[in-house]
Amino acid sequence: MTTSRRIATLATIGLLAMTAVWGSTFVLIKDVVARMPVADFLAVRFAIAALVMLALFARPVWRLGRKQVMRGLLLGVIYGAGQLLQTWGLSLIAPSVSGFATGMYVVFTPILAMLLLRQRMAGVVWLAVLLSTAGLALLSLNGVSVDLGVWLTLASAALYGLHIVGLGQWSRKGEAFGMSAVQMMAIAVVCLLATAPHGPTLPPDRSAWFAVLYMALVAGAGAMLMQTWAQSHLPATRAAIVMTTEPVFAAAFAVLLGSDVLTWRMLVGGGLILAAMYLVELMPRRGDELPAEAVHHEV
Repeated sequence: MTTSRRIATLATIGLLAMTAVWGSTFVLIKDVVARMPVADFLAVRFAIAALVMLALFARPVWRLGRKQVMRGLLLGVIYGAGQLLQTWGLSLIAPSVSGFATGMYVVFTPILAMLLLRQRMAGVVWLAVLLSTAGLALLSLNGVSVDLGVWLTLASAALYGLHIVGLGQWSRKGEAFGMSAVQMMAIAVVCLLATAPHGPTLPPDRSAWFAVLYMALVAGAGAMLMQTWAQSHLPATRAAIVMTTEPVFAAAFAVLLGSDVLTWRMLVGGGLILAAMYLVELMPRRGDELPAEAVHHEV
């Protein structure tokens, strides 16, 4: 196994770990936003994450050039807007439906990569997108009406797809600490602005504080750092397909914690998503899709 292939495999494993953490948060978020406003929850969560990352990674931020700082801020604004839309949507719909609609970034990502970067996608990539979308539907949907919550979440998925494409294009090896901290600052500012004019209210009790801290430090700062590093080694569409394992982990946590029972839909849906990930992990790296080492040309 070549060094670049080994690093790409580690990046895939890192994305899977990050996605497992995300899969553990849907029920937590649903509980917290039932007791405090969506924007306030996000503002507190990301402000904590930004302060911690700035304290830890001030020097890597300082070493970033002006162009990379501006790119990181733009990516953070996109991601922050996606977080607001997704969490507002989740407050209106079931976590399972939210998981499906959020996971539609797997469809938006290759479309945006083609439109914005003129990247050609191999047929196996489109097959993986189809498999993962079918798996998401089986895992998450059991009859659904497309209401405001679904539309808000689909809009967030489009923004996440744009973030994945931009991060894949602009993330540089050796800059993960600085870029992730800059993004987190922008996310925090977007969410704080959404609480204007009164500013954020704090979590109401100890359990809410625990959930906010977990989502700030582990599912926020840690996940952003891992995604930024991993996407400096993986093509954007491949990263998006790996990240659709989120509802698989969400379903697994629900079963393990006794809040759900194992069904054929979980098994088949999860199997389709894992098959899609297996396809992109083993896909031949020929001219149809840019290898990880080649996606970082200037735009």
